[in-house]
Amino acid sequence: MTPEQFSQLDWGKGDGLLPVVVQHARTGQVLMVAFMNQAALEATQSLGRVTLYSRSKQRLWTKGETSGNFLKFVDAAVDCDNDAILILAEPAGPTCHTGTNSCFGDETTTGAQRLAFLGELEHVIAQRIVEKPEGSYTARIWAQGPTRMAQKVGEEGVEVALAAVTQEDDRLIGESADLLYHLTLLLKSRDLSLAQVIAELEQRHKAKR
Repeated sequence: MTPEQFSQLDWGKGDGLLPVVVQHARTGQVLMVAFMNQAALEATQSLGRVTLYSRSKQRLWTKGETSGNFLKFVDAAVDCDNDAILILAEPAGPTCHTGTNSCFGDETTTGAQRLAFLGELEHVIAQRIVEKPEGSYTARIWAQGPTRMAQKVGEEGVEVALAAVTQEDDRLIGESADLLYHLTLLLKSRDLSLAQVIAELEQRHKAKR
């Protein structure tokens, strides 16, 4: 959110409170809906943790201040009427007090959100590379270098093709998952991402319209 967008927010429409949609920055899943006043938004931006306004407690509260499941602030956007806020955040644990990732229940995950999990996979792979936890397959393959990663992509591609013509759907899904994982790892070795691959597909689609 730019300073100009911040200044254009119409706090008067809700008597100083505006509705806020909090969305997972990597998967796109809607985590919760709440309210902010101007002080809550300022605290969110300065502290780096999503801070909201509790209408029942009549005070600011930082999400996770009791549970420890904070929401790390990533970015914010304002709607076209300047009276609603979209917050992008990275959760440190379940967002809902019931233990689910979303206050709307995890069963509400859409197909698009499941595809967005590929962004979460990239994040996990990056963590494994840096932290090198004991027994990590990712860390082991990474240490073997790009040639080994490329070999694995080739092997998994063959496995996908074989599963498609000779085996059950479950096996095809499993082999496809292996292929996507190893492709993600190989792209990471070149400082590339799945988002760039998707952008290429989008560009091709536009060119053929």
